[in-house]
Amino acid sequence: MMRPLAERHIGALLYGSIARGDVSPTSDIDIFIPNPPAPTILEALIEGAGYGIESREIIQATPSYAAKGYIYIDEGRCYSFPLMPMRPVEREFYDFAGSINYMELLRGLRVPGVDKRLMLIEPTPSGHRESSIIGREGYVARLLGVSVSTVLDRVRTLTRRREIGRTGVYVKRPLSPEESFGEVLEELLRLRPAMRRRLRELD
Repeated sequence: MMRPLAERHIGALLYGSIARGDVSPTSDIDIFIPNPPAPTILEALIEGAGYGIESREIIQATPSYAAKGYIYIDEGRCYSFPLMPMRPVEREFYDFAGSINYMELLRGLRVPGVDKRLMLIEPTPSGHRESSIIGREGYVARLLGVSVSTVLDRVRTLTRRREIGRTGVYVKRPLSPEESFGEVLEELLRLRPAMRRRLRELD
């Protein structure tokens, strides 16, 4: 999934359990593209590499977060990319979760990161080590190369999700086969004042 992007010199990150090494049969393959080309170019590259596109959507988790595009190859494989500038805390999420680039993937590199249980996963020669990050936020931030505010933000978000269950996202707009990311984003910007404000803040 990363090869067609790397061949066009498009930077991409594989993040989550595969990057950390704590994989299971149900592990998803999630690819994030921080500085994407136009979505139409991205879709053409994906399809040109022989992948069928099952579905597409735009998601904005909260009014303060950047809207992102999602391209699903199937239920367990997805490309995502920002449709507006991201704040540092949003960009650092991928380092927090553990992420590697294409060359690191080819080398078999595994990196530390934090899973949805707020457990720090640290690769070892024979597998991995797990430990809670609660009360160790400063250490975890230094280890992962992210700000303490990013760690605290993820702790708040995931703790709240665990206590009250997964809440809905602010915007979740599936695209029909005839629609483009650009035109649907324009539609959402017209209909959602908070999304317009978020775009202007970092534009």
